[in-house]
Amino acid sequence: MAKYTIIAEEGRAKRASFETVHGTVETPVFMNVATAAAIKGGVGAYELKEIGTQIALCNTYHLHVRPGDGIVRKMGGLPHFMDWDRPILTDSGGFQVFSLAKLRHIKEEGVTFQSHVDGRRIFMGPEESMRIQSNLGSTIAMAFDECPSSTLDEKYIRDSVARTERWLVRCAEEMKQLNSLEDTVNREQLLFGINQGAVSEEIRIENAEKIREMDLPGYAVGGLAVGETHEEMYRILDVTVPHLPRNKPVYLMGVGTPANILEAVERGVDFFDCVYPTRNGRHGHLYTDHGKINIMNAKFETDPRPIEEGCDCPACRHYSRAYIRHLMKAGEVLGLRLCVLHNLRYYNRLMEEIREAIEQGRFGEYKKEKLLKIAGES
Repeated sequence: MAKYTIIAEEGRAKRASFETVHGTVETPVFMNVATAAAIKGGVGAYELKEIGTQIALCNTYHLHVRPGDGIVRKMGGLPHFMDWDRPILTDSGGFQVFSLAKLRHIKEEGVTFQSHVDGRRIFMGPEESMRIQSNLGSTIAMAFDECPSSTLDEKYIRDSVARTERWLVRCAEEMKQLNSLEDTVNREQLLFGINQGAVSEEIRIENAEKIREMDLPGYAVGGLAVGETHEEMYRILDVTVPHLPRNKPVYLMGVGTPANILEAVERGVDFFDCVYPTRNGRHGHLYTDHGKINIMNAKFETDPRPIEEGCDCPACRHYSRAYIRHLMKAGEVLGLRLCVLHNLRYYNRLMEEIREAIEQGRFGEYKKEKLLKIAGES
């Protein structure tokens, strides 16, 4: 069960809804990153709902290593395990092929990892990734892929992308088999394919045209925001997204800053995820409509204002900058939680504003005004 409906368009920007077995996602949307089935920063699922979170992203590799996808399956899958009754997207473990470069070996069958937790050897290929994600019971499962670095030579990138295409076929076949089983946690699990090709326009386009033939429920653009410039990322999106189906959701993996999101929405992207709001929040770096602030700065020591006037997050509704600064300086967990909640609410509210602007036909104007605002500092 999956239905993607475009509600409004402005240029290539899309305002849409995506119906799934676990609920409807209004897009463009930011997926809050719950790597190990939890937001880093001590934020529970019930609090995520209060700040407008529609969909959570969990990490296949990390959950396979700990507590083990078999345990999650016994607990009824991620929706029951983490008490989250809205959509969940699980990545495939493919990014670890990139990030754990010194701890892995790639071959046609799949990839052998060395666990970052206890050093044990783990093998993961397309079939293993699909089985793990099936055990997790997520709404959307990402295809297993390799994310080739843009610093590699063209031959390696072409070979890597061709292998990822073959892996995608195997992922689709394995998911079809798993979804046919009576005891599968989520028999309506959806598969998203991933476009790769580093910063080569030619390879990106060829790959997009190849994978779109599989008519999957959705597609992602991977391998960006991994070291290339923002300008290179926008250039790749400019040439790649038009070759992915317009009538399917497009997910830009691992992106990014508020400015990145605005630029990518303009280029036709629906889904986003990034660790920035939680990671920055844990260090006291807070997003506002007038730029980022560092709450640790001495100038906030006696500042009675909320982090941002008009923000409806728990931190801004109840506490001053001075108090939150004190909590962070004192190492109190409450300070960290409040900062993370504020940043996640900021991102979710940004997406609400984007959706409204597209519906009203004023996204171009909104984007221009927003970029000018967030370039400052309060």
